[in-house]
Amino acid sequence: MATLGAAIVLPLVRKRLRVPNLVTLAVSAAGPLAVTVLSPRTRKRDVALFAMQMWAFTVVHEMPYDDPEALRRRLYTRYPITVDRAIGLGRLPGERLQTMLAGRRHSAALDRVLTITHWLWFFEPYAVLSWILVRHPDHFPRAARQLAAVFDGGAFLYWAVPTAPPWWASEQGLIAEEGKAKEEMRRIMFEVGEPLWGRYWGPLYKALGGNPWAAMPSLHFATSVVGAKSLSEANKREGAVAWAYALTLGFGLVYLGEHYVTDLLAGAGLVAAARRADPVFAPAVGRVSSTLQQLERIVDGDSR
Repeated sequence: MATLGAAIVLPLVRKRLRVPNLVTLAVSAAGPLAVTVLSPRTRKRDVALFAMQMWAFTVVHEMPYDDPEALRRRLYTRYPITVDRAIGLGRLPGERLQTMLAGRRHSAALDRVLTITHWLWFFEPYAVLSWILVRHPDHFPRAARQLAAVFDGGAFLYWAVPTAPPWWASEQGLIAEEGKAKEEMRRIMFEVGEPLWGRYWGPLYKALGGNPWAAMPSLHFATSVVGAKSLSEANKREGAVAWAYALTLGFGLVYLGEHYVTDLLAGAGLVAAARRADPVFAPAVGRVSSTLQQLERIVDGDSR
């Protein structure tokens, strides 16, 4: 219980106590293992295990931005622009979409709908997983494993290859090419969010922003895709709803200036890798869980 408590509390006070990142990382990673040891395999334990996994991800996701200047020195900005410009045949696909749709009759409504679709992502992967848990419980362990693997893979890449999103690159003047018409990417989410939320917008964005340079791969897109795949395996009609959301979100992320197409492709690749690896690692995870529980029973028996 002490390990579980430390995994929950330490990330909340790590900055105030100046806890080294490696210590925080180790303690956070121990949280899911503690859940495995403390409880036999049940549906409630599976939910608790996933919750601790996501708590650890949140900590790891935000940690690189503890020192923004140090992270900026490692920041990649050019390669996604180059790749996206090749995909867009000389122009960024996001910039093409913004130019094409700007000023049209229903463009303001489109901006709001896609922005809200983007915000719904903070609930959508967990809503899909909860639906699977309630309606298709036999599919839950595999769906949760794959979703957690996608989150973990994304967190690793955020540390290894910190990459700026298109809206930030545009603000820094990095999108424009010399000798060509100036390309700019609006951050439409801000254009919608500030008037909609008023004085609450700043605190809300700060609370949810976490790490603005966690752009590649797009975990927004990747997690919605892996959720759609998992739900489709349980029920095709229900999966179609999840796919409709994932595809709408993918379009919105590019149009809103939040992600490059490159980020979305990397997210899709991460999903494919996680799903391919799942049959290999799932038995190992089960064996580790059983071993840890056996050790716990042995220790409890000795103490008595």
